[in-house]
Amino acid sequence: MLSRKITIKNPSGLHLRPAGVLSQTAMKFKSDIIIEYGEKKIVAKSVLNVMAAGIKSGTEVNLIVDGEDEEEAMNTLVEAIESGLGEK
Repeated sequence: MLSRKITIKNPSGLHLRPAGVLSQTAMKFKSDIIIEYGEKKIVAKSVLNVMAAGIKSGTEVNLIVDGEDEEEAMNTLVEAIESGLGEK
């Protein structure tokens, strides 16, 4: 299991489009991927759960990846989040 704190950088937070990009990226991997946001544990493969969490720009979350391809999944997701999830 891997865990890493990361800050959401895209200006509008995780609304529909970036939440969709994050979820689609997460679905490419077999590992379980969870976003910890405060007391919430959000399944990253569910665009509705990610969107419903209301994560704003500048928020620090804990990304948890557990499974057979966890290292590749963590690296890919961190890169996607740091690049703004398709937004500038």
